[in-house]
Amino acid sequence: MLQKCDVIIVGAGPAGIFTALELVRRGSRKKIVIVEKGQPIERRRCPKASGRECVNCKPSCHITTGFSGAGAFSDGKLSLCYEVGGALPELIGADFAQELIDYTDRIYLEFGADPHIEGVSNPDKIKEIRRRAIRAGLKLVDCPIRHLGTERAQELYYAIQRTLMDKGVEILFNHNCTNLILDGDTCIGIAAEPASGKGEPIELYAPRTVVATGRRGADWLEHICAEHGIAHQPGTVDIGVRVEVRNEIMEEVNEALYESKLVGYPLPFKNKVRTFCQNPGGIVSQENYDNDLAVVNGHSYKDRKSQNTNLAILCSHNFSVPFNQPIAYAQKIGELTNMLANGHILVQRFGDILDGKRTWPKELAQSNVRPTLPDAVAGDITAAMPYRAMTNIINFITAVGQVVPGFDSRETLLYSPELKFYSNRIKMDTDLNTNIRGLHCLGDSSGWTRGLMMASVMGVLMGQKILAEENT
Repeated sequence: MLQKCDVIIVGAGPAGIFTALELVRRGSRKKIVIVEKGQPIERRRCPKASGRECVNCKPSCHITTGFSGAGAFSDGKLSLCYEVGGALPELIGADFAQELIDYTDRIYLEFGADPHIEGVSNPDKIKEIRRRAIRAGLKLVDCPIRHLGTERAQELYYAIQRTLMDKGVEILFNHNCTNLILDGDTCIGIAAEPASGKGEPIELYAPRTVVATGRRGADWLEHICAEHGIAHQPGTVDIGVRVEVRNEIMEEVNEALYESKLVGYPLPFKNKVRTFCQNPGGIVSQENYDNDLAVVNGHSYKDRKSQNTNLAILCSHNFSVPFNQPIAYAQKIGELTNMLANGHILVQRFGDILDGKRTWPKELAQSNVRPTLPDAVAGDITAAMPYRAMTNIINFITAVGQVVPGFDSRETLLYSPELKFYSNRIKMDTDLNTNIRGLHCLGDSSGWTRGLMMASVMGVLMGQKILAEENT
């Protein structure tokens, strides 16, 4: 089947949907088609919510795919400062990036985001936390946060989905983009097929193709770049763990900042290590990627709270020649960890890591910190984690313990693998043009953004660039 339109958007995550949203909000007359491998948001249901164990949904995970991408099932935090969320400010400038964040934030408010902003109400307490961070050799990035909450995020994105469809945007759910269609050095469309593998393949043709496949699609985009000569460079991949402690340990930081973003370069390797995605009263969760790769994440609900706070600790890895497969490297670590846990997530107490022993289920049952991921397997994450990354994580946790007393307690839980695939940074100009005419790459899969807000901002910018052309 062959179909023509004006704009093709591959991926209905924040970058893709905000490209379309900006176009329809501004009255664009262009025919827009979004191709999404997952389900519409109202059909996204994770069976684990009722069955307690991940059943590895096919053809794709309901948490990571579908309208709004992982955003619908994430903690739903919007970072309101340009210093957080990736490298887009390097491309377009810090001031312009902040201007676009403020603009995009107003759109989120129009669709029902909570007007309350976390992390701005107690400057004296923040100053004291920063003082302790400096003493520990860490940098505190205090970024204002608008917290949607996992359940509220689903409602908000459903409203956006309805708006797009009501405005005539066609969304092909349950379809995989299999390849780009090029004519010389110009992208003229895409090939796609039903995600189930059953049904008729289609070809879509348009003068503009926007690829916004998110972290889930980073590996796919890497292969597409190699096949079609799309200019890119191997980027950073983050390898780490998700840490879980009692709320009492994080109480001061949670109240003052809601999400503390700490950055350090611990000895002896001096790699960048940072905290990410802090969830007060949150739940640790499992996500499944392609090839049955299970990774850990965290959710934070507005109306349902646990006794624990979880956050990620991520160690950034940058590779140089001759190696150019950072995503595959991280995947191998994840696969080895999954093997040790029989396809599940591994969990280990920090004290057991320091003692050089595995954690046993009986020991978890006796601890103050009870896992909020019930099917996590007690074991030894050091048997799969590379020495360099593990050393960085241990030393960073020890430093954070000087900022947040008790964070480095022996009962602190570490879940693995926590992997963020931001690799394969696409080379683009300030108009978001690649070296292939008519092709643009946005969001986390492009290597330029990290997280909901900055991916949404990149989509808004793409919409504005298309509108500027339409109006000339």
